[in-house]
Amino acid sequence: MSEHVADIAKFTSNVNADAVKEIVHYCGIALRSRDASLVSTSDAKELETIRDGFAAKKLGLASDAADAAIKKVAEKMKGEHNKSRVTFYYLLAEASGTMSKLVK
Repeated sequence: MSEHVADIAKFTSNVNADAVKEIVHYCGIALRSRDASLVSTSDAKELETIRDGFAAKKLGLASDAADAAIKKVAEKMKGEHNKSRVTFYYLLAEASGTMSKLVK
């Protein structure tokens, strides 16, 4: 988990460890696969899956709000070749103002 916190800290100053833990739990065994643990922002199908999956189901975002937040995160992480799924999801919650959905 510390590697996720360190990666997120490259993009934001205050990392909520409880939110990171919740995202790791949400992703589950998908994080064991290198391919599944990364986000390809150039793949429109993958971004749709994030919008319709994590953004809608976990964060409760409508499609337009999710798309706007995904675009912000993709822009923020554009210099990163391997975009961690946990980091992307964390920044998505932060960008959309829905961090409270991850931390009880």
